[in-house]
Amino acid sequence: MGLAAFARWLRPDLLVNSLEEIPLGRLQQRGIRAFILDLDNTVTFWQSDTVAEATRAWLHHVRERGFAVCLSSNNSYARGAPVAACLGLPLVPSAGKPRRRAFYQALDILGTGPQETAVIGDQIFTDVFGAKRLGMFCILVRPLGPREFITTRLLRHLERLVIRCWESG
Repeated sequence: MGLAAFARWLRPDLLVNSLEEIPLGRLQQRGIRAFILDLDNTVTFWQSDTVAEATRAWLHHVRERGFAVCLSSNNSYARGAPVAACLGLPLVPSAGKPRRRAFYQALDILGTGPQETAVIGDQIFTDVFGAKRLGMFCILVRPLGPREFITTRLLRHLERLVIRCWESG
């Protein structure tokens, strides 16, 4: 696989600043019926159990529109379960993204296929790459905050380079 082909696997279908910017109507028109939603720096700040009111309102609106939602996190069950319970969402913990296994687990929970499910996350090398490997629509959201796991901080430098390549090309 050449560099250009690999780069296509890292490019999201949509880049937004926040969950609230996601065009739900447009996604429904595309046949999207469900979301696999990342946890840290997408739904909550890193290692926080607190969910902002704007995120809660967005999730309420998403459900009202008929979308199914499942949380997926590379974190442990102990980390993700309190947030999932608070939001009333199923959780796929210890996901090992970008590996396919967790995405398939989430699809089973949601009862949807890859073509009708979108992945929403803040990381190119886990969320976007994992989604693209299964042919799913992928939405990259800007991270909620700057605090992250050490390996994520290192990958953010590579992500900035990838994003600059998209913007210049």
